[in-house]
Amino acid sequence: MSKLYLIPSLLSESAPEDVLPEKVKQVCINTRIFIVENIRTARRFLKRIDKSIIIDDLTFYELNKRTSFEEKQSCLKPLLEGHDVGVISEAGCPGVADPGAEIVQMAHSKNIQVVPLVGPSSILLALMASGLNGQNFAFAGYLPVNSNERIKRIKQLESKALQEKQTQIFIETPYRNNQLAEDLVKFCSPSIKLCIACDLTSENEFLLTKRVNEWKNKLPDMNKRPTIFLIG
Repeated sequence: MSKLYLIPSLLSESAPEDVLPEKVKQVCINTRIFIVENIRTARRFLKRIDKSIIIDDLTFYELNKRTSFEEKQSCLKPLLEGHDVGVISEAGCPGVADPGAEIVQMAHSKNIQVVPLVGPSSILLALMASGLNGQNFAFAGYLPVNSNERIKRIKQLESKALQEKQTQIFIETPYRNNQLAEDLVKFCSPSIKLCIACDLTSENEFLLTKRVNEWKNKLPDMNKRPTIFLIG
């Protein structure tokens, strides 16, 4: 019976053996067909996993916001023919803040076995180390680009965090991180806790939780650094 493996990829330039179990390596070595967010990134990732992998022997299907429904269906064809297929995200775990979820849903509808593999998730790593409520939390994805809409959304998330004691987790396009952090410090209640987690699993990892009033004039430079924000 064929299997759809959900293969976690690296969050940084850290050594694969430091953050990925041996099982991930073995699945990568033994799988010949992959559904990936970006082919170039996936090829590089596989070579980092094991240099013996012959990339030209592999088949890649690209899955991103431009992929049509018909192309998504064609991704499942090898599975229906009895071949194992691996899904690789740009970073972290497939299906989490990632277009892979739709393929997984389609696989379930065809009674294809889905196998999630253990690996780094920046969302969970940040939550684990934040000191904020890990019993009740929500991931809000990207906040609006428009300034007024973003501020309104920040206020909504803050209200939920305070009223329901629910940690709110969200992200931003790396080149807009600094602006988002400044808005959080400016418009959130001074007493609410804000965790900033940058470059997780890398040598430059930064992770710190402080009350909003303690962040004023002390924000790190997050420009072009993968960052997770949490409030609670």
